[in-house]
Amino acid sequence: MDVIDIKAFVPSRDYERSLAFYSEIGFESEYVTDDLTVFQNGECLLFLQRFYQEELARNFMLQICVSDIDEAFALCSRSKHKTKISEIQSETWGKVFYLWGPSDELLHVTQLRQHQG
Repeated sequence: MDVIDIKAFVPSRDYERSLAFYSEIGFESEYVTDDLTVFQNGECLLFLQRFYQEELARNFMLQICVSDIDEAFALCSRSKHKTKISEIQSETWGKVFYLWGPSDELLHVTQLRQHQG
């Protein structure tokens, strides 16, 4: 098997609020159906779906790798639709902060060591 791409389907408890959240943190939306929106930032895509199951949403995680963690943190901190955000933490492999979306999905916003100045 030669995998060329993987895209996640993100659950949403409140579809309109989730649409606003992903737009606030820098993704551009493209309507697909009334129950599905594609969000894109650069070459990276994810699908937001009008589907919610609490157990799935509370265990759903994405790692979002960024080139500038401070810029990402400033942008995400301003989101009106986030549930919670941690401080930036330094790890042996880089830096990370955790951002909980409106459906309690967890985003690991990461700057890997090779992208640090």
